[in-house]
Amino acid sequence: MSSFRRDFITKPIFSWARGVLPSMSDTEREALEAGDVWWDADLFTGNPDWSKLLKQAPATLTAEEQAFLHGPVDELCAMLDDWKINWEWRDLPPEVWDFIKQNRFFGMIIPKEHGGLGFSPYAHSEVVRKLSSRSLVAAVTVMVPNSLGPGELLMRFGTRDQQERWLPRLADGRDIPCFGLTSPEAGSDAASMVDSGVICKGTFDGKEVTGLRLNWHKRYITLGPVATLLGLAFKAYDPDHLVGTEEELGITVALIPTELPGVSIGHRHLPAMQVFQNGPNWGKDVFIPLDYIIGGKERLGQGWKMLMTALAAGRGISLPSLSAAGAAYAARTTGAYARIREQFGISISKFEGIEEPLARIAGTAYLLDGARRLTCAALNEGHHPAVISGIMKLQATERMRIAIDDAMDIHGGKAVIDGPQNYLGNLYRSVPVGITVEGANILTRNLIVFGQGAIRAHPYLLLEMNALGEQDRAKGLDAFDDAFWKHVGHSVVTLFRALGRSWTGGMFAPAPDAGDATQFYRQLSGYSSAFALCADMALLTLGGALKRKEMLSARFGDILSELYLLSAALKRWQDEGRQTADFAALEWCMASGFRTIENRFAEILANLPNRFVAIILKFVVQPFGARVLGPSDRVVHECAQLVLEPSAVRDRLTPDLAHVDDDGGVARLEKAFLLVTAAEEISKRMRAAHLHDWQEAVKRGVITQVEGEQLQAAHEAAAKVIEVDDFAPEALSPIYKKPNVRQFFQELGEQRAAS
Repeated sequence: MSSFRRDFITKPIFSWARGVLPSMSDTEREALEAGDVWWDADLFTGNPDWSKLLKQAPATLTAEEQAFLHGPVDELCAMLDDWKINWEWRDLPPEVWDFIKQNRFFGMIIPKEHGGLGFSPYAHSEVVRKLSSRSLVAAVTVMVPNSLGPGELLMRFGTRDQQERWLPRLADGRDIPCFGLTSPEAGSDAASMVDSGVICKGTFDGKEVTGLRLNWHKRYITLGPVATLLGLAFKAYDPDHLVGTEEELGITVALIPTELPGVSIGHRHLPAMQVFQNGPNWGKDVFIPLDYIIGGKERLGQGWKMLMTALAAGRGISLPSLSAAGAAYAARTTGAYARIREQFGISISKFEGIEEPLARIAGTAYLLDGARRLTCAALNEGHHPAVISGIMKLQATERMRIAIDDAMDIHGGKAVIDGPQNYLGNLYRSVPVGITVEGANILTRNLIVFGQGAIRAHPYLLLEMNALGEQDRAKGLDAFDDAFWKHVGHSVVTLFRALGRSWTGGMFAPAPDAGDATQFYRQLSGYSSAFALCADMALLTLGGALKRKEMLSARFGDILSELYLLSAALKRWQDEGRQTADFAALEWCMASGFRTIENRFAEILANLPNRFVAIILKFVVQPFGARVLGPSDRVVHECAQLVLEPSAVRDRLTPDLAHVDDDGGVARLEKAFLLVTAAEEISKRMRAAHLHDWQEAVKRGVITQVEGEQLQAAHEAAAKVIEVDDFAPEALSPIYKKPNVRQFFQELGEQRAAS
């Protein structure tokens, strides 16, 4: 039977598929081969093994890492004045740069044997998270050498000599690194870069050696203006065949000391009014020996795969940590502000119009930090889940954008007027940076999450593609026959699994005994089955054309993203001991995520080109239409309440943010929040007696003198929070110090007043 099947069924399919399979570029293949798969593969099976997820050890800190977080990190936070950094100094002050170097912040991921701290990915994430809640400039400055700098590449691919030479210098700050990938011609499409390195003979340190003559133009390079060591991506060429028979060798990465002749460091960029060091650089006929290639001559042409492998880890830590911090920071500050701010005689937190965005902020904070912790747990164990890292970068930055927008809306004018007391404005301005860098979100959503995930995480698709691309046709046919029929069996099982779970709402799907959360596991199992089935049918009917159907691919990617994020929320609920008081946040996450999944399924089925298949799929996976409308009003109300009272719940939702006891905006806010909530009962008695003057209330015996003074202190503290900064014209811009300019504006004002 197997021989008949192979020769008369599999063989024609194999021949047809080889003919229609679109060619895969080297950069596409190398991106697919980078990193590995993890929980995303379980989700793609359509039947996730929840016991595997729950057995995953939570990410934890060692005693040494904890001490660093509450020692040097807290010290650094106390040194940071975000207003002065951004509006006066336009940089971190020299003492902060020195402190960062002396305490080896740049070497967090570098092993101890090379002078670094040897911290885990989770510790790296926690440091970035805390710094982000105090100063984005400091966070980015510390973040980049530990994620995008050449340190990760050196540790994974560098030669022993390179590691011994450069890693200690990077760890202690003698060298400040940056990485040059983006150029004017090549942003998201790195393969189109024109930066070149031609293999030739040249003189280096007084000796003639074989090396590379480099010419490049890079821009948007973080830490570029102050870097002493540039990691550079370029295309290598060997026209004289000095190292082999090929002329075009492909993308290569090398180390470039910035003091080499021909290297030019440009002026600074100003990315969205953020003053972290960022700028362009150029190289004109810069000569380096071959041993400056990261990994040596043997790594010629392997740069893209090396970059994608490194990014599979770094992209899951840096911006997701910053974004999770942003959401938690928004939840903590906005909940406090909504509680103390009054309009129409009552706290604005009582208005349902405020509760809805406040619940969205709180739920987002819960979701993102759960996903951050789960991703770090995988990274701690040595996984490099490329698809999950893409999901995290995309979804964390997008959801931070929504959370910060909501926070701005609730704060109103308080967050619009800039000054030292505005603790949200700079975070709001920085959001587009996270959306754009480390893989633009539009590209990641439309092409990468599902496009890469469908191949890497699917149980059989990559095996089939590799078999179709096998040069030995007989060997390829055998491999394809095995993978294809396993795929067919998998699809049939998935069809019936999806049918049963969709029609019953996942009632009988396997799920752990998780109390009130058990229902959520069952629903996610149902959605996973429906996703696996629809993905298979889309791949079957569209084939390689699916990657050109970007809107369809994006919708599939959204579903996969929700499946991962909601899994992470459930894992957080489990790891924190199933806190009943936190359940409203979990409910909000689930209802919001289920609504997105249902809507994306409806959109896929409405737009799938093969209408016959679409009708069948609708009958199977969405027979009753979209059934989840989002969080109920009850859930919204309960979720909003989580950040409106000083409590263990609020602290669990917003843990380990920077707390500096100064007279800054956040410190004032926290003080007022505690005073106002403590005086709530006193205020209620005042309102019940229809009194507004606390002294009058004391005279009438409604409250005591001590209570009156407590209430007055709360009012004064709240008033200080609600205040906004104002400035004399001379303080806003140096141009006002020029008499002719000042006179011009004075005369202009007089003319307008007269008219």
